[in-house]
Amino acid sequence: MPTVRSGPVIGLTAQLVVLAALAATVGLTGAGWLAGVGYAAVTCLALSRGLRRSGASGLGPADRVTLTRAVLVGAVTALVVDSFDRPTPVGLLVTVAAVALLLDAVDGQVARRTGTVSALGARFDMEVDAFLILVLSVYVAPAAGSWVLAIGLMRYVFVAASAVLPWLGGSLPPRLWRKVVAAAQGVLLAVAAAEVLPRSWTTLVLVAALALLIESFGRDVAWLWRRRPTSRRQPAARPRVAVAPAPAPAARLVTGRAGATPLARAPGHTPVALPLTDGQTPVIVPPLLPVPAMATLSGATVPAHWTR
Repeated sequence: MPTVRSGPVIGLTAQLVVLAALAATVGLTGAGWLAGVGYAAVTCLALSRGLRRSGASGLGPADRVTLTRAVLVGAVTALVVDSFDRPTPVGLLVTVAAVALLLDAVDGQVARRTGTVSALGARFDMEVDAFLILVLSVYVAPAAGSWVLAIGLMRYVFVAASAVLPWLGGSLPPRLWRKVVAAAQGVLLAVAAAEVLPRSWTTLVLVAALALLIESFGRDVAWLWRRRPTSRRQPAARPRVAVAPAPAPAARLVTGRAGATPLARAPGHTPVALPLTDGQTPVIVPPLLPVPAMATLSGATVPAHWTR
């Protein structure tokens, strides 16, 4: 198997092992298995495609840390979907999510220290973060209210909007506050999922998380709006067309016997006589006309398009 695909396949294998461990310990329903395996398959395919498009020979050290986080997020996904049918072990779910959040601070440091910072690694890390926030918001929403789903869906709404408004897909400058807000979402959602706070405090924590997210996205949207490409259309100038004077009508080419009625002159032109043989009258042609291919007429040459 090519090296470029070994990392994603290892991640898929590790995900299946973790799901089997969950099924053997706390149990997994069919829906939980389906969600976990589906998540692992999509992650494997997306990562393989990213590696091919970037031309990377394999996963770097930081990418392997992010892949470990992705496997933990797959376990959280299976547990959350499993909670729709039966009570889920909240302690295990929050612990796995907390480890995934802690490793989020590790992969960036590893990338900088090993000099393996890449656009693929940054995108991989961002997508894992976004999906973990989405899964945790889905878990918290039944108890706190469906409005909590806005926390998890905001990233995907932004991506969908950029397909309609291309200026939203512009490059954003690095900003530490954006990373702080993204990390805070996972932490605050994990606290809400743990149910360690009174209901009113949990609601307040979630409102603060949503407010921070709106502020961060709003600032990015405003920055992109101010720098969006604008095309100011100038009124198109009417093309100046030079109108050439109408050419004088060419005298019709006629040959006849001597003594025939002479041809009329073309207005504004002096006729030119081409001498012919066999006693025929001269052929009258206007001067200064282009002379294309030649045709032979009774031994004299005349322009071909004047013959019939």
